[in-house]
Amino acid sequence: MTTAPSHGPSIAHRLGRAMLYLFLIIAGAALLVPFFWMVMSSLKQPSAVFSVPVRWIPEVFDWSNYQELWSATGILTWIRNSLFLAVTVTLLQTLTASFAAYGFARIRFPGRDVLFLAYIGTIAVPWQSYMIPQFIILSNLKLSNTFWSVIVLQAFTAFGVFLMKQYYETIPEDLSEAARLDGLSEYGIWRRIMLPLAVPAIASLVLLTFVQTWNDYLGPLLYLRNPDLWTLPLGLQGMASNLFDTNYSLLFAGLTISVLPIAIVFLLGQKYFVEGMATSGMKG
Repeated sequence: MTTAPSHGPSIAHRLGRAMLYLFLIIAGAALLVPFFWMVMSSLKQPSAVFSVPVRWIPEVFDWSNYQELWSATGILTWIRNSLFLAVTVTLLQTLTASFAAYGFARIRFPGRDVLFLAYIGTIAVPWQSYMIPQFIILSNLKLSNTFWSVIVLQAFTAFGVFLMKQYYETIPEDLSEAARLDGLSEYGIWRRIMLPLAVPAIASLVLLTFVQTWNDYLGPLLYLRNPDLWTLPLGLQGMASNLFDTNYSLLFAGLTISVLPIAIVFLLGQKYFVEGMATSGMKG
């Protein structure tokens, strides 16, 4: 019995793929246009930023905007504060979320599912509804106007627990059972087996947490009133509203600098981030 020879994808199929790629290219370019305009504006003279007609590429690249930004503002302090908070919160969230997720995914105890659903349900509660009680509590604890106020509030995350639990459940439980038979404790199973196998999910959580903390504006605005404690978003807002409200070239230079750490973190963990987001919703 013979089979008909395969002639490969049909013309309609190849045309559909070409249209899809064209759409993705256009969509990607549309997303990059604002970023490109921001970078180019940071290299323009202040009077040329909003010129009509719009000049996408400056006639003369003015690098003095970055020099003035470093010398005339406290951007170095803002970057240092943002990095400290972003790194600290990211480490704490990764630790607490991965540890709590292991308990929900692998340890059986009464009321586990109800407790997990109640904890995850807090994601649906907007922060604005309870930020005033939080502020009063932290003020009474003398943590307001310190980095500890932001760290304490963001050290735990229900979303991170959900993300890690979903990924843990894709790991065969036979590995945990074999480790228990070998005398390994639950802590040892979490540290030696689960964490190494959950690198993609951890990378996803690290990236999401770092970006959220780095870009956070409202939290630092409420708790960090001392200018020496300002983060980069607070500092840039201060530039726009007080000191350099007419010099948008400096503001765009600061915005460009603020994007660089996020881009670096994403490029370093892109492979694991995509894998983690693709598999965290599946159960093995």
